[in-house]
Amino acid sequence: MPRVVQPSETGETLGPLPQEFAAIMRPELPSLIKEIGVEVTRAYPEYARLLNGPYGQTMRIGVEQSLSAFVDQVAEPSTPTALRDDLFRKFGRFEAYEGRNMEPLQGAYRLGARIALRRAKKVGRRYNLSPTLMLSFADALFAYIDELESLSREGFLEAQAQPGEHADMLRRRLLHLMLAGPPAPRTAIAELCEQTRWALPAQVTLVALRTPASVERGDLDNDVLADLSDPLPHFLVPGPLTDERRRTLGAGLLGNRAAIGLTVPLADASHSLRWARRVLELIDAGVVPDGPLVRTEDHLTTLWLLSDAALIDHIAARELAPVAGHTPTRRDRLVETLRTWLDTRGTAAQMGELLDVHPQTVRYRMRSLESIFGEQLTDPERRFTTEAVLRALQLRGRAAKGGETSLR
Repeated sequence: MPRVVQPSETGETLGPLPQEFAAIMRPELPSLIKEIGVEVTRAYPEYARLLNGPYGQTMRIGVEQSLSAFVDQVAEPSTPTALRDDLFRKFGRFEAYEGRNMEPLQGAYRLGARIALRRAKKVGRRYNLSPTLMLSFADALFAYIDELESLSREGFLEAQAQPGEHADMLRRRLLHLMLAGPPAPRTAIAELCEQTRWALPAQVTLVALRTPASVERGDLDNDVLADLSDPLPHFLVPGPLTDERRRTLGAGLLGNRAAIGLTVPLADASHSLRWARRVLELIDAGVVPDGPLVRTEDHLTTLWLLSDAALIDHIAARELAPVAGHTPTRRDRLVETLRTWLDTRGTAAQMGELLDVHPQTVRYRMRSLESIFGEQLTDPERRFTTEAVLRALQLRGRAAKGGETSLR
């Protein structure tokens, strides 16, 4: 039977939560975050639309940070909250940019708190936690939610009070609408275009910035729509990124690292941003070379090959099954030779030079591969699949050498 955890104070007065309570709640966080996301988006459809778009990750970060910060403060009351505070002020500003009042956000916070309390009651029964401790938890949780609401209200009022902010609010709202998933009605977008005097283009190019971004709105061209306060800052450029625009952009970014998405029809704007953000992740993983302005266009095959790590593992296990029974050393040598042959279709001498082995060794390995794989090397479709998965594994290997163990 689990050990009973008593509160730090007894009697009618509610005391602070004991630090060991954090250790009990922390394993619950991943599933609790998912549960809150489902319930909140069901109750507030406006957030469901955002969660399915490029702002979904920002929302998930917010839920994760709010719960983690609460547990961290239980474990260590002096834990700094500056990052959390800044994020929840941004949530308030976002509501102002979207033209909403604070009621939906406050309702979402309160709903999240009720779901967390419901989970805590289940945990309490499992660990035989005392009623006084559970009352202390509820008291602390709703006091914490009041604190988050206050932070968001600060950001909301700040966005409304800033001189000249109204026009920027409308432009950010326009950007949010174009990136929402599924896309907002075209009439709503056209109405905001008229209010902001922004010409609706047929094509757009999204740019994702590495966090933190020090670029200012004034550093960008007037026709660029930007959300630089988002935890994942980005902006939209009308039409393709011409050489002149790229030079102007490079000067305006002032050393900020960025990934330029594909130029796409307006309806696909969220995809352009998603791919650009993935390029930034691959740069951090050591797969894609870093640079001031990295073009997604130059790394499409890499994006495609690494789009689903679990599927890569499954296909690799199937395609490389013929060598699975060999020792790791022999398997690696055969796979390396197979990859080189698929890449080059070279002669034994050419492959030997690349592999740094004698041509006769290459011939021996190739005879072994032909015997082991059989028609898998002669059937065009099977050969293509094998080549693709070997290329994907090679790219993942670069990430592992760069300190990343997985791209999942």
